[in-house]
Amino acid sequence: MDILKFAHVTKTFGTNRVIEDLDFSVPQHSVFGFIGINGAGKTTAMKMALGLVKPDGGEIFVNGERVSFGQNKTNRFIGYLPDIPEFYGFMTPMEYLGLCGEISGMCRADIRKRALELLELVGLEHADKRIRGFSRGMKQRLGIAQALLGSPKLLICDEPTSALDPIGRKEILDILSSVKERTTVIFSTHILSDVERICDRIAFLHAGKIAMEGTLEEIRGFRKGDSVEVELLREEDAQRMLRIYSGAVRTGKSKILLAKQNEADMTQVMRWLADNKLSVQRLERLEPALEDLFLEVAGG
Repeated sequence: MDILKFAHVTKTFGTNRVIEDLDFSVPQHSVFGFIGINGAGKTTAMKMALGLVKPDGGEIFVNGERVSFGQNKTNRFIGYLPDIPEFYGFMTPMEYLGLCGEISGMCRADIRKRALELLELVGLEHADKRIRGFSRGMKQRLGIAQALLGSPKLLICDEPTSALDPIGRKEILDILSSVKERTTVIFSTHILSDVERICDRIAFLHAGKIAMEGTLEEIRGFRKGDSVEVELLREEDAQRMLRIYSGAVRTGKSKILLAKQNEADMTQVMRWLADNKLSVQRLERLEPALEDLFLEVAGG
């Protein structure tokens, strides 16, 4: 079952069409990466899913129920972590989660039990100090705990790692990866290494449209066999290959990279190597880097 579905959604601010026929779905118990440059429409799409921004056209469904602007009934299924979460700095994490639980109507016993579980999950079980003294990474972790407090079916995170150092990013990614058995995670980002690390599915958003969507393997398969790297036994063989193949690039003492090679091109390279009796240590068809695909999409 799909926990989130956008069906031909559009949104315009003034004369600026931010979202154009946005159509995709997020399956349950997955980590879905929503990728796009700044201004691509990621935050607008998420706010429409939360019922905070009204679409001009199309429909959005959460857990099979239609999202209605301003009513927010479907938000009972959602936990949300904004890009810069705000807290009451004079509170401790337990006090803050207690307040959030009371506001959402949870009973006191359930609040305490759930808060203790979540603070342990995000590594803040011993952080019994005022939130104003927290680092950015600690605040992001507390934000995830707050978003998970009501046991949502969908966790929406807007750029959760964008301002964190490598350690902080790893901590957040580990948490998001660990919770997919109990919820579904969708997070927007332009940090491609984060996507490659934890996502089951990804979608490239460009100019308000989905330019590419699928698993990492499917996305890379759109340009499979993009380049070939040949490692030869002798350096003089590498030099000879450089003279023969225009566009070849030397990437090591006896390594040659041939870009834009399809299967037929690769067969021709292998035949040329055999005909010229060149000793090959390794010949590998390289998968296109996610960064190259992203730049290709973003470049229009």
